[in-house]
Amino acid sequence: MSETFLKQEQQITDILSCLKKKQLLIINPRRKNGLILYKPYHAEFAGPGAAIGSEFDQNVVNVLPVGKPSLLVPKTSQEKINGYLIRRQWIKLAKQISEHSQAQERAQTILNQFEHWFDAKMTKELPDQAFSLLVGVLPETINFVRSEMESYSN
Repeated sequence: MSETFLKQEQQITDILSCLKKKQLLIINPRRKNGLILYKPYHAEFAGPGAAIGSEFDQNVVNVLPVGKPSLLVPKTSQEKINGYLIRRQWIKLAKQISEHSQAQERAQTILNQFEHWFDAKMTKELPDQAFSLLVGVLPETINFVRSEMESYSN
């Protein structure tokens, strides 16, 4: 087992512990990072600047780091408000993507967005299951669209 894997596992454990304690944290807005928050029947993405924790994420069952997450403790009421507003924007964006009627279109859009926010390498490292839970498609649909994207880029 690699040291990087062990560090990531410890980070996930630490984040889940903070969420269980209802601690409010902010994803560092100055880095390309975020968390996919797995909930019982779906997933949510919290990107740079978004608030996580408090009452909103009590039902998180697992987290998937995107990039190298850096979490901050908000010091002022305004930082908390800004974090909530940014989290709401991330949720609205996922909702807009989910409203596409065609599953392949939803899959294509979420993959394109992640490549835009982060990069192709980081997006490829994320599992199909994570994307499928973000936009309400089957993991096989994500896999199919990824294959199509790769064949076009070759």
